[in-house]
Amino acid sequence: MLDFLKEILGDAYTEDIDTRVSEEVGKRFVAKSDFTAKSNELKAVQARLDDAAKTIESLQEQGKDLEAVRKEAAEYKARAQQAEKDAAEQLEEYKFDTWWNGQVSANKGRNAAVLRTLAGEEKMQALRASTNRDADAKVLFEQLKKDSAYAFEDMTPPPPPFADGDGTNTLLGAETSGVEKSFFAMNPNLKV
Repeated sequence: MLDFLKEILGDAYTEDIDTRVSEEVGKRFVAKSDFTAKSNELKAVQARLDDAAKTIESLQEQGKDLEAVRKEAAEYKARAQQAEKDAAEQLEEYKFDTWWNGQVSANKGRNAAVLRTLAGEEKMQALRASTNRDADAKVLFEQLKKDSAYAFEDMTPPPPPFADGDGTNTLLGAETSGVEKSFFAMNPNLKV
């Protein structure tokens, strides 16, 4: 195998010496193809290290260390998650508001905001959480029509301002001025 040993050793050359030298060369040296592969691998690693060093230098020039970058990344991630959560909540709120406005229209309500106020925050929250919104809304609107009929079309008009009782009494006495008479003439549903 190692022909150059025959030339160097001459008659002292034996197969045993050839085998032992071959084993030692195998232990201490690598094949050229293996060396080239390792060399290329080392160059690639060195290139990545150089890129990382440049990135670190640019961050340091900006006054940021690695820990600050990690902290900043965590803050951005938290902000992104909060933004997603807020967007989902806004979408659910929009869906509920749209559904509520549809219910108000279907029940011939005059104003969705007024009916929302008349229903009360507790009932509105219960309605939001309800698994059977339509049936619960029906019950709520029946109650609202009973308690606040004036908030619906084709129902009792709202009571006059400052009137006591059920809206059939007025604060005006038997004597009314011309302005009051014309007002009541324009509003025949109100009693004098």
